[in-house]
Amino acid sequence: MTLGSIIAWDDTVLPFQLDRSDIRGRVVRLDGVLDEVLSKHDYPPKIEALVAEAALLTALIGQTIKLRWKLSLQIRGNGAVKMIATDYYGPTDGGEPARIRAYASFDAEELDAERPPFDQLGEGYFAILIDQGEGTLPYQGITPIAGGSLSACTETYFAQSEQLPTRFELSFGRSQLPGEASHWRGGGVMLQHMPKASPFAATAEGPGEGGSGDGGLLAHHDILDGEEGENWTRANLLLDTVEELELIGPTVQPTDLLLRLFHEEEPRVYDAQPLRFGCSCSAERVRQSLSIYPPEDIAEMTTEEGILTADCQFCGAHYEFDPATLGSQAAGGEADGA
Repeated sequence: MTLGSIIAWDDTVLPFQLDRSDIRGRVVRLDGVLDEVLSKHDYPPKIEALVAEAALLTALIGQTIKLRWKLSLQIRGNGAVKMIATDYYGPTDGGEPARIRAYASFDAEELDAERPPFDQLGEGYFAILIDQGEGTLPYQGITPIAGGSLSACTETYFAQSEQLPTRFELSFGRSQLPGEASHWRGGGVMLQHMPKASPFAATAEGPGEGGSGDGGLLAHHDILDGEEGENWTRANLLLDTVEELELIGPTVQPTDLLLRLFHEEEPRVYDAQPLRFGCSCSAERVRQSLSIYPPEDIAEMTTEEGILTADCQFCGAHYEFDPATLGSQAAGGEADGA
């Protein structure tokens, strides 16, 4: 295998379908994207793990949205980790890369070195939001934090909110090839049953009232039965055989991985979607967000040096403004960004 073939799959999502059953899926590889997301902050290892997992999930989910749409994933908890937020920006034109950004908010003093990363979230909710652009209302779906990982939360979300059995298998961490510096790599596979009429919908009073998952939430066997249930179980058993190094790469190409796992399921692949890190922050966006504040509020935000500063939580960009150019009675002006 050549270096070129390895690099070609970095920072991509490859959609596929299993022709023997009504199951679709995606394979993701994040290399430079994940490294850049995490390099913007000096996160403790447990926070790095949560942000890496959230970024991989966002890449796998976001691949289905249309051009110029935005998909956001938000997890809010009452534990040491207060929020994890990610954004996936659909390509502006066909063939262009999609963009991803992510960050976490946490209380460092509350972090428990003995507890797994997911447990540091506590209780809260998991949400997916889709913004279709100007003139439309954003779509929002919410489920409680459940299961032992962000992947399990996402599986519960799709079962509960969309009645789509979904499975994720992810791996991530620092990797080092000969002659290279250590850097972050991540990869994963998503399986999802095609939309169908759920037997649960016909027999239960509604989502969350009688499901077999945590707290009465829906699980895949509440939605699928008969041959479809058997197909889903078989595909999941095959995915159970995947190894961490196969998920992360880079020496195992996604197409080879699909053939190794699902050759009897007749996998069909589609065009891969390239990904890159991207942030939508700008001085103008900050200025717009402050345009509703009266002069007295702007004065309270102003530093002793006579400037108003703002930092992007996603990319770390730093902006400085003349307070006289901000707020509801602004005179206008330029900002310095770094």
